[in-house]
Amino acid sequence: MATPIGRLTTLCLEVERESGRKRKVELVGEFLKSLELGEIRPAILILLARALPETEKGALDVGYRTIKKAISSGQQRLFAEEEVTIVEVFDIFRRISEAQGAGSRRTKENLLGGLITRLTEEEREYILRSLYGEMRIGMNEGVMLEAIAHASETELDSVRNANMLSGDIGRVAMIALNQGEDALAKVGVSILTPIRPMLAEMSEGVQDALSTLGRAAFEYKLDGARIQIHRDGDMVKVFTRRLTEVTDSLPEVVDAALHRISSSHFILEGEAVAFRDRPLPFQDVMRRFTRVHDIADSSEKVPIRLYLFDILFLDGHSLIDSPYEERWRKMSQVAPTELIVPRLVSSDQAEVEAFYQRSLAEGHEGLVAKSLESTYAVGKRGKRWLKIKKSSSLDLVIVGADWGYGRRTGWLSDYYLAAVSDEGYETIGKTYKGFTDQEFKDITERLLGLKLSETKHTVQVRPEIVVEVAFDEIQRSPKYPSGLALRLARIKSIREDKSPQEADTIDTVRSMFEKQFETKARL
Repeated sequence: MATPIGRLTTLCLEVERESGRKRKVELVGEFLKSLELGEIRPAILILLARALPETEKGALDVGYRTIKKAISSGQQRLFAEEEVTIVEVFDIFRRISEAQGAGSRRTKENLLGGLITRLTEEEREYILRSLYGEMRIGMNEGVMLEAIAHASETELDSVRNANMLSGDIGRVAMIALNQGEDALAKVGVSILTPIRPMLAEMSEGVQDALSTLGRAAFEYKLDGARIQIHRDGDMVKVFTRRLTEVTDSLPEVVDAALHRISSSHFILEGEAVAFRDRPLPFQDVMRRFTRVHDIADSSEKVPIRLYLFDILFLDGHSLIDSPYEERWRKMSQVAPTELIVPRLVSSDQAEVEAFYQRSLAEGHEGLVAKSLESTYAVGKRGKRWLKIKKSSSLDLVIVGADWGYGRRTGWLSDYYLAAVSDEGYETIGKTYKGFTDQEFKDITERLLGLKLSETKHTVQVRPEIVVEVAFDEIQRSPKYPSGLALRLARIKSIREDKSPQEADTIDTVRSMFEKQFETKARL
């Protein structure tokens, strides 16, 4: 029998009231066990406030204004009406995402309004939270993975690894609950299915990287957008680090995959850099990623240069468990030198420092140091890869904004910046610096579309926009619950290529704070 959405929203209420992580896991796990196979994936995505799996094209494109109109046009629920099921809600979400072109806004409003009229007050509350992208019940992907392991009686590491490789937590849950541990173990690298990227930690500099890794590979750190290129015969797909497909926007990358790589079955990782005589700013790269029309004209205005730096699959074999040096050798065998990122393998500090300065002089950001023995840790951040950059910066999430005054009246122009924590996000500062007037206007419109609540001066928003923030120092501060704040913070760029979950963690911020006292006195 189909499960009504009311059972899921009752679960939300129970989970929200619970403070203990273990009990949350048990509640969600028992609920998942009670569902039919076809309900598991929709239920999980609704609970995680995801309209669609990350690996699928499309988005709801439903902001605050659309939801407000849908609510105002809706009527009170008719008590005699049949209960809405979990699958029905998810199907309506999908139909909303598929509405495109002229009249699509009205279609979205009508679909959403029709759904709202069939929901109880409690059901409406949690479904709208899911649409806004933040359930606020203490449920995140980590808790959900534990719940899947609990429900399926499988090892948590098996569930986590399968999720990293498939990029679809709903599919992983279906496999775990229906087929068990052995089937999870068989979830591996598959061409045309994006893999969560391995991430790098920050390093204090060349000396710090060498003391951590010893003799290592040092690659140019490019100011572009990270991409994953899949080819299976004549089929090529290109994905961002957020697992979003952007194949149609990057024809020159597709052309390179088809005609410049001496294999027809591979997964390559690289960076798409906007480039003329020198690298163009990161924002120019992202303009290419968002274009779906007039691609030829866009390609001429903003040419893309491809730099490859890793290979994860080649001719029927996964390479993620192979050492970095072996992966580099195999990549060099199938890709021409001019497509491969410049690198140096060395343990000599002076030699690496000179290479670092060369990278900066050529317009790049710095270096990435990589352990020669490192396997590819799918979706994980660690000290096997280290970023070496000229200035201190963090990738943070905007979680709110204050209305401006004076010249900035009418704009949201002072942004609350947060790092990722186990419980969600921890604010570590504010800034209004870094944007032009036009950028203030543009981001105001975007943030209003993500609005969760508003007071006279401040708008709280769904944590979705990631920005790279430069700063001079991390200070103690009683102003924020984290106890830390950024001194002289300024926004360098909007990281459209990064998901909120990929922002820097509060642990990274605390580590950087402590690192400062290697050269400074502590009171």
